[in-house]
Amino acid sequence: MQAVRLSPSNSTWPNSTANESHLLRENYTFSAYYQHSSPVAAMFILAYTFIFLMCMIGNMLVCFIVVKNRQMRTVTNMFILNLAISDLLVGIFCMPTTLVDNLITGWPFDNTMCKMSGLVQGMSVSASIFTLVAIAVERFRCIVHPFRQKLTLRKALVTIAIIWVLALLIMCPAAITLTVTREEHHFMVDTYNNSYPLYSCWEAWPETGMRRIYTTVLFSHIYVAPLALIVVMYARIAFKLFKSAAPAHGQEEPEGRRVSRRKAKVINMLIIVALFFTLSWLPLWTLMLLMDYGRLSEGQLHLVTVYVFPFAHWLAFFNSSANPIIYGYFNENFRRGFQEAFRAPFCSPHRHHRHRGPYTPRSHGCGLFFGARNRVFAQARASDSPPASESGPLAPRHAGVPAWDG
Repeated sequence: MQAVRLSPSNSTWPNSTANESHLLRENYTFSAYYQHSSPVAAMFILAYTFIFLMCMIGNMLVCFIVVKNRQMRTVTNMFILNLAISDLLVGIFCMPTTLVDNLITGWPFDNTMCKMSGLVQGMSVSASIFTLVAIAVERFRCIVHPFRQKLTLRKALVTIAIIWVLALLIMCPAAITLTVTREEHHFMVDTYNNSYPLYSCWEAWPETGMRRIYTTVLFSHIYVAPLALIVVMYARIAFKLFKSAAPAHGQEEPEGRRVSRRKAKVINMLIIVALFFTLSWLPLWTLMLLMDYGRLSEGQLHLVTVYVFPFAHWLAFFNSSANPIIYGYFNENFRRGFQEAFRAPFCSPHRHHRHRGPYTPRSHGCGLFFGARNRVFAQARASDSPPASESGPLAPRHAGVPAWDG
């Protein structure tokens, strides 16, 4: 794949008075090739590398554990597997390109990468949040309405397929409008005074208002509405668990306390997952809306795009990287699976006794939204945009095991 960034043009700019006058008349704009100093760039690289490795290792282990163990192939864990896959896609397609875009002025890749990166990023984030809603609904049905017909594994797989189709449909407009264009009279200059043409990957909407409408639709459909549903579902679940927290008549006190502790742990997990998702994605969505609706000065735009956007992207990506840690902390089955995976190279493998019934949370976040710098360039001509988010919880039941167990 050929990079869009061209070779240095003329190595250095001439210093003659005539050429200087010509450049002034043409109103050329020069930007630094690298957005940050070496120490700041190194900090960003280390931070992004850290969450990339967390995302890859953790989510690959989640996939391995669910696929390897028959006991883990429950409806809820199929949704968790789908979330782990979407998190892996975020790590592969979102983190590296976003890091490069946050370090270098302009878009350093070609038009195909521009479209594919935006489409896969948006689909991954959308699929994650839709899956979290499906998990919340499935948990709600199992705990609040335990006598209703349960979702079968086949129906769960059909639901996952529908989730990806919906994710593709909602991100199609972004994939169609995303394009790479050269910024006229705008060049990048490196430390050796070499000049490079500036290219931007942006959403070329016919009108600026259409971009704003699309951003608002994404914000409402893959952040606000899913989050509201998740909060409502888990609030009902928490109420149901609290309502039944008191030990049944004649039940031994130690057992009653154990059940109450399980319920409290589940409720704590639900609160943590919901808050984690909300706080991880809120800064990035706020910046995206601010870029479309706010009227920032040139200095404010520079500060936001160069320093605030990279941090907001990192925080959103961290949401995907931390999900396996949440599983391992709250779910005994995943914790055992992680321990066995790390112990396997050193010890002879041994089978676990039957699992008790997974209860697992999860969430997801794409950082996705394209580079801040490109937004500024595109905003000059009334364009730009990004895509979406995710995070959530869950828990299935085995026969004879309380719904909150796990």
